[in-house]
Amino acid sequence: MMRTGSEPVTARSALRARLWLSIWGAVWAIVGTTVFALVGRPGWAAACGVLWLVITVDLAVIVRHIRQGPHYQPGPDVPPYRPPDVRP
Repeated sequence: MMRTGSEPVTARSALRARLWLSIWGAVWAIVGTTVFALVGRPGWAAACGVLWLVITVDLAVIVRHIRQGPHYQPGPDVPPYRPPDVRP
């Protein structure tokens, strides 16, 4: 995909939305793990536990990215990349 030059102006990361959605998912995974363990469904409890682990790792990545802050992105004065030469 070719860079058009407008990406730094229009590109945004939804890290805060992803954070809250992950927290919501973690709550449900914890509830699912607990409920399934209590009613004697170890397979479903394990599945919810694995999901809980994945969500926890994702939360750690999200928090790390939020703490890193914004990164350098070239401004509108930087020209777009040249398209690659495509030879048939």
